[in-house]
Amino acid sequence: MRERLVTNPGGAILADEAVAVDWSPGHFEPGFWRGRGMSVEDLPGGRGTVSFVRTGDGEWVLRHYRRGGMVARFFDDHYLWQGRNRTRSFREWRLLKRLFELGLPVPRPIAAAWRRRGAAYTADLITLRIPGARPLSRHLAEAALPERGWARLGACVRRFHDAGVYHADLTAHNLLLDHAGHPWLLDFDRGRIRHQGAWRKSNLNRLLRSLNKISMENPSTQFAPGNWDMLMVGYDQSPA
Repeated sequence: MRERLVTNPGGAILADEAVAVDWSPGHFEPGFWRGRGMSVEDLPGGRGTVSFVRTGDGEWVLRHYRRGGMVARFFDDHYLWQGRNRTRSFREWRLLKRLFELGLPVPRPIAAAWRRRGAAYTADLITLRIPGARPLSRHLAEAALPERGWARLGACVRRFHDAGVYHADLTAHNLLLDHAGHPWLLDFDRGRIRHQGAWRKSNLNRLLRSLNKISMENPSTQFAPGNWDMLMVGYDQSPA
């Protein structure tokens, strides 16, 4: 996958050179696609809404970067400008590109954009939708996951850890399962490649807290301590 950089007044777009699109900021807006008669689906996702649009190059996921926590009250979707290559969208696109080329189960990156407004900027990302995939949190609210499924999840996380991939928000919402039960990982905002260390354990603890949290918030969630034990069996074995 080769990078293609497109500059425009006040911003820039980084894209997969293989995607033959005459890129503009409008491509990152759901309204742009609706205005051209394209099918667009909006769904809640993380700290905002993600939009799915059917294109000639497959189904794309449009995501606008938004802040979480208390700071979102004041800045919402604005970030401090520190240079083009340090924008959240460019950094996540390049990390996804690297992971995709390593064969790890991540969404294929399509394009990333930023627009500068003085000392701040806003950012957007487009990835290819994973067919049939849905968050682990949603799956567990509807059905139990077999032991093999939990072991697969553990092996998946182990693959990322062995590659030195630190995920800043490893939760049951960012782990996906496709129709065949294969796990995927998405949302690498603030993720990075790190030397091996104690962060692996803290990453796993973050996931366990997430599973416990969704269990408390939704009594129908199918999660028990034995499930975590099976996840760790998969993690401790050789990566699948």
